[in-house]
Parts: sequence; structure tokens; C-alpha cells
Amino acid sequence: MSSSPDVHQTGASDRELNELAQTIATIFVQRAATLATAESCTGGWIAKTLTDVAGSSVWFECGVVTYSYEAKESLLGVRPEILAQHGAVSRECVVEMVAGALARFGATVAVAVTGIAGPTGGTPDKPVGTVWIGWKRRGGYAHAELFHFDGDREAVRRQTVAAALRGVQKILTS
Repeated sequence: MSSSPDVHQTGASDRELNELAQTIATIFVQRAATLATAESCTGGWIAKTLTDVAGSSVWFECGVVTYSYEAKESLLGVRPEILAQHGAVSRECVVEMVAGALARFGATVAVAVTGIAGPTGGTPDKPVGTVWIGWKRRGGYAHAELFHFDGDREAVRRQTVAAALRGVQKILTS
């Protein structure tokens, strides 16, 4: 598990997101692998982007949107003490989210996102645009990265989807 320095990126277009999803689909099919998503701040946008690809039922296992603490606990097994001590927007939470998705849904790879898309909800420690993304491959360790995205709610969410997909592609090809 590691944390990258702050990253400022521009939003990805629908075309870019579709191209990433198409590339991921090809790799998953070639490797007979499956994917699960656990999303908070993106509200299912990662799953939507991936399932826009025809034939995604071959490799897309499932996606879950967990906005509340209760949903993170019951659906993904995030421990209440993690949420109480670190909050939902934390490395600790995203690592438990991605591990829980992988364990519960039987996929080969999982990706999880949690963050503050705005326009409200930010704090001095966790301003709007703060996003944690986690990836995990069955039998491997979770990898988590911290991002600080610029822009409005849609821009933050769009950048999160793109970064999550790039990470899925990377985990499959490394």
C-alpha cells in the first residue's frame, strides 16, 4: 500500500473513458479475469463505463455503490472503528473497501473509490477533490493512491473514473 503525491489532472472525455473501458475489456477477456467495483464518490460511474462495453457480462462480475458508513460496513466489511478513526475518505477505508469487494464478490480484480466530489463536504484536511482509489488482485496486496482533483463535482468524478480505470489497466498488465 502506498500513497502518491497530490495529482492534478484534467477531466477525461466520454471518448477517453470509453477507450479505457474497451482496452480493459480486451485484457480481461484475454486473461479470463473478472472485475468487481466498490464505489462511493463516483456513484456507479465506473461500473456504468465498463458495462457500456458490449459483452462485459463475460468479465464484469458486479459493482456496488456504498455512500453511507452503514453500507460500507454491511456490504464491504469495512470495520466501524476504521470509519470512526479515519473517516470514509481515507487510505484505511479504501483498502478495506477493495479487499471486501474482492472477498465478497469472487472477482479476480477489484477497484474501490472514496472521496469528496463536492461542491460541499470538504474540510481543511480533506478538501473537495480529495479521492482515495484502491486496487487489489486476488492473492495480492491492496494498493491505494491519494489524488487531489480540480474542478466541479462532475470533473472530480470524471477524473476519478479515469484514474480508477487506468489503475485497473495497470494492475492487469504488470
